[in-house]
Amino acid sequence: MKIAVIVFPGSNCDIDIYEALHTVCGADVDYVFHKQESLAGYDAVMLPGGFSYGDYLRAGAIARFAPVMGAVVEMARAGKPVFGTCNGFQILTEAGLLPGSLKRNDSQQFVCKTVPLEVVSNRTLFTSQYQEHERIALPIAHADGSYYADRETLDRLEAHHQVVFRYAEENPNGSLRNIAGICNERGNVLGMMPHPERAVEEILGSTDGLRLFKSLLANGSVKVEE
Repeated sequence: MKIAVIVFPGSNCDIDIYEALHTVCGADVDYVFHKQESLAGYDAVMLPGGFSYGDYLRAGAIARFAPVMGAVVEMARAGKPVFGTCNGFQILTEAGLLPGSLKRNDSQQFVCKTVPLEVVSNRTLFTSQYQEHERIALPIAHADGSYYADRETLDRLEAHHQVVFRYAEENPNGSLRNIAGICNERGNVLGMMPHPERAVEEILGSTDGLRLFKSLLANGSVKVEE
């Protein structure tokens, strides 16, 4: 399985994801520059956190038009795994690969800490090695992480098991229904604000994010059908 980690101007978690997959999990991973127009030969794609294009206009709004995003959309439509964390989640919503949007935290401040989460669904390519309703802890680091969607969209996400992670015990950013991560209906596109790549070794304080990448490596060679 060959995995692409997209590097946008302003990405700062690309190395974290690369090391989590390559060094910790032994996966075949490449950095792919945002100007590349093809992802031929790759089985999965990772959109890292950071501040793509300085978050000018709106977080993820400019990155959505990067040349590589056409290939990312093609991979998602083909049923291949597409994952975005933090700014990557914002880019996925801006690109229309996931519904809703991420707005400024209710506190109007940048929040950086480890938070408890509930694994709501293990039906995605990325969460099969978790138990449903399992409690884990992952770091967050964002200013625009409050998930918003209209009531109809929120109801549909819950009815179709597309809410994958929720904030447990506290809501650090004001996300509606405590949503921390969602997937598309097919379960091959996942976006989340917490950073699993920062919780893959004991020296980092937690290994709760490791099973997300192990799930990907176990399931990623299978295309999800419509």
